[in-house]
Amino acid sequence: MSKVLSIIAIVFAVFMSLFHLYTGAVGSLDPWSQRVIHLTLGFVIAFLTYPVIKGKKVGVFEIVLTVLSLASGLYIIINMDAIIDRAGMPSTWDIVFGAVTILLVLEMTRRIIGLALVIVSVLFLLYCFFGPYLPEAIAHRGYDIERVTAHMYTTLEGIYGVPIGVSATFVILFVIFGAFLEATKTGDFFINIANSIAGRARGGPAKVAVISSAFFGTISGSAVANVVGTGTYTIPLMKRTGYAPHFAASVEAVASSGGQLMPPVMGAAAFVISEMTGESYLKICLAAVIPSLLYYMGLFSAVHVEARRISLRGLRDDEVPPFWGTLKSQGYLAISALVLIYFLAVQLTSPSFAAFWAIIASIILSSIKRDTRLNLPGLIKALEMGAKGALSVVAACAAAGIVVGVVTLTGLGLKFSGAIITLAHGNIYLTLFFTMISSLILGMGLPTTAAYIICAILAVPALTNLGINVLGAHLFVFYFAIISAITPPVALAAYAGAGIAKSDPMKTGWTACRIGLAAFIVPYMFVFNPALLMQGNILQIVWVSLTALLGTIFLACSTIGWLFAPLSKWERPLLFITSILLIEPRVITDIIALVIFVPVFFNQLRLARHRRVTEKANIG
Repeated sequence: MSKVLSIIAIVFAVFMSLFHLYTGAVGSLDPWSQRVIHLTLGFVIAFLTYPVIKGKKVGVFEIVLTVLSLASGLYIIINMDAIIDRAGMPSTWDIVFGAVTILLVLEMTRRIIGLALVIVSVLFLLYCFFGPYLPEAIAHRGYDIERVTAHMYTTLEGIYGVPIGVSATFVILFVIFGAFLEATKTGDFFINIANSIAGRARGGPAKVAVISSAFFGTISGSAVANVVGTGTYTIPLMKRTGYAPHFAASVEAVASSGGQLMPPVMGAAAFVISEMTGESYLKICLAAVIPSLLYYMGLFSAVHVEARRISLRGLRDDEVPPFWGTLKSQGYLAISALVLIYFLAVQLTSPSFAAFWAIIASIILSSIKRDTRLNLPGLIKALEMGAKGALSVVAACAAAGIVVGVVTLTGLGLKFSGAIITLAHGNIYLTLFFTMISSLILGMGLPTTAAYIICAILAVPALTNLGINVLGAHLFVFYFAIISAITPPVALAAYAGAGIAKSDPMKTGWTACRIGLAAFIVPYMFVFNPALLMQGNILQIVWVSLTALLGTIFLACSTIGWLFAPLSKWERPLLFITSILLIEPRVITDIIALVIFVPVFFNQLRLARHRRVTEKANIG
């Protein structure tokens, strides 16, 4: 039976990918139809793929869930007009199918993502019922099960709200695109080209990890998947070169997590942010350019300084593929990514239309060479993996829809933001700090998309009420939802890297925090200076970016303990202070930073010169 069910799951997965390719090409259906079909297909594939208990086979229970999934979706499709007409007055069957759909969402989320998001969703649902018994700051009049169920199922403010709408319209097409890139071995090209660029440099393998993970991560949208995808190659290579196992794993974890910050795709999160802020997709991408470059420059600097500190070399020439040879033999595969950028940035088409043509381009380009060519089984497999790869996003967005539904029904967003401002006594720094902690805690157990959506509806109003730029506030929350993947105690990306490196997970997590320290500071930078989000005149943007870049590099040096030579006990804190002052976007702090840095700079030059003389004497 399980084999038959597996085949049925494949058929539905291929159909789901084809359905979204069709709507990407000709335009989405009406919001209700697009979202209901998307979630219903996600239900069916999930229940026929993931058994009730890991390690068991799918069976009768999964068949029952599949039938219920199809019934709940068909009920809305068939009765759509009637449901819309009787808005606010649900029928008995509306309530029944609504309750079933809520349970299906929770069960799908449990199977694919785990209990964390299920618990969060259930707690929010309970909040609807127990509002009158809660402290005054978050109390409300309370709602009965009919009202809650109807709100979640028969409106576009609950399960079928904005989160699942973004998943159904944009995100899934980029996941399918990622599946086609993997099927056509474009991921191998990213690793090889990164190797050819940075492999020979000091500490080359770690720099390869940074570059390839940035390429791969912007499309994959999952820090853990990125670690597993590129880390199986880069982590052993880093260890072989001389990096400590925990350092190698942490480099891969930080690099992989940051991929979701990299335009143009940003792990498909750019589309969610666009929907939540009302800003254009292109504006989101432009705003993310400088913060993402600062993130990776900080990591790249840490990797380079660590390599100098422990006297590492790069890879041998015979271990590095030639740049032009790699470009000539595999470069054509990357044209599909250029097609995507062309449609997004030049033609200014919708992201779904751009993704459709990028997928078509990847299929055509793969046929140039036999080893990348997609035959019919390969094409079917790519379509299957695209739909199955999107299931985690579908589950996360559906569960996030429950949370959003509770917030819109009860007005919790205003209450929560008010509580944060009260707790912080209106202090903008404390408000940002509490928002950061909220984002990190939620992000530890939730997928980035779900964590961002929940924090955006709860905490962002507190930031905007204090005068913070809307886009800056949303990116602040998004940033910390991402770097929760490297923040202990639940640093999932760091732990995935530790598994590959065979290092201590907790030590790997704290090392990732240390070398990724800039990631915790950059969000504060762009909140207080929108020039880092490409908002302002060109001179202001360039000046702030350069001082922030210097600050990020010095921060990496101070955390590793090396500039031109080992940093002494007095130099290290001074360099750290210098970095923070440079990051603070004011001319006076830049001048103070320069004054503090001068003695460190000249002493480091003296020590470096003495070190070179000593080394030459030892060689002689």
